[in-house]
Amino acid sequence: MEPSTSIEQAEINREQAYVDRVYARLAAMVESATAVRQEGRERGLLDYTGQIKEEDYRSLFERDVLVDHAVRRLAVLDAQREGLVFGRLDHRGGVVRYVGRIGVRDAEHEPLVIDWRAPAAAVFYQATAAEPQGVVRRRVLRSQGQRVVGVEDDLLDAEAAPADLHVVGDGALMAALTAARGGRMRDIVATIQQEQDRVIRAPAPGVTLISGGPGTGKTVVALHRAAYLLYTERRRIQGGGVLVVGPSPVFMNYIERVLPALGEHEATLRSLGEVVDGVVADRTDPYPVAVIKGSDRMRRVLSRAARGPVPGEPQELRLYAGGRMLSLDARELAAVRTDVLRRGAQRNRARAEAVRTLVGALHKKVGGGMSRAEFDADVRERDAFVDFVDLWWSTLTPAQVLSWLADRDHLAGAARGVLGPAEVDQLAASWVGVSGHSVDDVPLLDELDSLLGEPPMPAPTRDEFDYDGVQEVTTSVDRDYTGRRGDTTPQYDGYAHVLVDEAQDLSPMQWRMLGRRGRQASWTIVGDPAQSSWPDVAEAESARDSALGNRNRRTFHLATNYRNSAEIFDLAADVISAELPDVPLPRAVRETGQLPEHRLAGEAERPEAVTTAVRELLDVVEGTVGVIVPRERVRETLDWVAPFGDEAGQRVVVTTGLASKGLEYDAVVVVEPAEIAAESPVGVRTLYVVLTRATQRLVTVGTDSGWLDRLRDRSRVAASAG
Repeated sequence: MEPSTSIEQAEINREQAYVDRVYARLAAMVESATAVRQEGRERGLLDYTGQIKEEDYRSLFERDVLVDHAVRRLAVLDAQREGLVFGRLDHRGGVVRYVGRIGVRDAEHEPLVIDWRAPAAAVFYQATAAEPQGVVRRRVLRSQGQRVVGVEDDLLDAEAAPADLHVVGDGALMAALTAARGGRMRDIVATIQQEQDRVIRAPAPGVTLISGGPGTGKTVVALHRAAYLLYTERRRIQGGGVLVVGPSPVFMNYIERVLPALGEHEATLRSLGEVVDGVVADRTDPYPVAVIKGSDRMRRVLSRAARGPVPGEPQELRLYAGGRMLSLDARELAAVRTDVLRRGAQRNRARAEAVRTLVGALHKKVGGGMSRAEFDADVRERDAFVDFVDLWWSTLTPAQVLSWLADRDHLAGAARGVLGPAEVDQLAASWVGVSGHSVDDVPLLDELDSLLGEPPMPAPTRDEFDYDGVQEVTTSVDRDYTGRRGDTTPQYDGYAHVLVDEAQDLSPMQWRMLGRRGRQASWTIVGDPAQSSWPDVAEAESARDSALGNRNRRTFHLATNYRNSAEIFDLAADVISAELPDVPLPRAVRETGQLPEHRLAGEAERPEAVTTAVRELLDVVEGTVGVIVPRERVRETLDWVAPFGDEAGQRVVVTTGLASKGLEYDAVVVVEPAEIAAESPVGVRTLYVVLTRATQRLVTVGTDSGWLDRLRDRSRVAASAG
């Protein structure tokens, strides 16, 4: 590294001149795309009389293509207002290439910037001093907006370096690690490390499993992988799209800007409470109830509920037909229903079969003298029969069936031999007196939707574009099911790629829900077993394996903790090692000299102790302060920190242990760590998560220091044994 600030400033000025050239070209590209969009829209306004001729369809189609392409292009370009150019490669022979978030060419179509996902850019992440791969110097440009504020160099091949080559900076990675955190996840595209790059550029087919401890960058690496696949596999993936699933709306808001910053707007981001279309849930059930709802046992309960009697349905069918009064009692009606559904038929799609079987059961009581065809025609036209069927075999919705289970007796019937009495009580109570659905209800709704099915679509009627049975014009709506005209069997093939984060927490029922959306997909699955909040790991893994089928799998493990200082992670490591002594833990690469602080306070002093800690941390960090509390203390803690609202803006965030998963803050105040550890059978794992959210400072406040005393005793025993 050269000490002279004048040399560093000269290098910054040189890079700024190039970056200015790139942004000028970007502005020209935006202007061009805007003009194309306007031209496309104007085509639809010219000489429109309301009478569409055959040649007009071609013009309208061309207009739609123009507008769509221009809008997509503008979305990509508009996202590149900050840090577009972040890398430079000086190759042997004097060739220089710049690397950025998207590719940019000049007016003569010569590359000004190479897209970071392009093969030519891979060496930016893969080259090392041991294997420079033709790279003499790798430079990272640090920017604020469109202004270059620093450069950080790695000299990879000193022997090939020309005499006038300057090497400046202290390392881009460490600069990024110590930067203040805000309310959004930042991409790491400029500082991707070699182990992370191998994951990002792994082959697309099959399943890519990414494991690693806290702070190893699993989430952001997975998002970069999604952007990479959208770039390299665009034709395959664009048809079905990418689904990104995370644990909570807060988490999805935290990561939502990463993909657009990397040049991609094609992914669908949904929390677990939003996976089912038309349902938005962010309320979570208490842990014992969530475990019951998520268990694989719920499959049997829901199947019985979907195939069983409807509350309030008629118990007898009485009908005059065939010259006599006929009837079917409750037992006979139940037998008809069982017969219709015994082969796994979806209830809403089986109405026609139910009618046929019902008529057959009535015909058996007539005896001779009337053929089945005559009897069938007679019965089906009778208002009494139609009215009965409408009540007895009505079209059901998943929400309707789930609502029946709030009745304890109805639920007990569906859960007989599957759930215990106490579990039935807890489950039924969870649906009484609440509005909307919980996150744990959403996979149950999806399971019921699969069991019930959609009613058969009516046969298509002849329309003005149908000539002698040949469909001249089709739309995407016509192909919503199988892509073949006239086939009304629903067939949801789902997404082309599914990315699941915090996968270690998914319940078996949630895995079934996601599996339906990725039947033909490639997958990226991110998780850390040590952070799992699901108690039965084997049950969840079995459900995951069923959802993934027999796809090929490749596994990557990230072993470097870039988030936490070593001082903070050492404490978290002690906590999880006490419960899972054999779990592999990452290595924290950064030391700050700031040990975690532990403050003991009585009940009465706790509010002041928390607010004092928050105030002190706001003074020493530039970014966010997370206040992580037991589930039952959220409301009171919000009151304690309310005075910081105007003063700190969005810098103070109150959340729970489970809700904090995947998030990070500059500083963290953990309120009552012992209570967090005692909230559930896996509460120690949750505390491990909580203690690894801070990048710079960590303070714990509690009335019970027993959790810490036990760690210290354990450390003393280990030291004496050593």
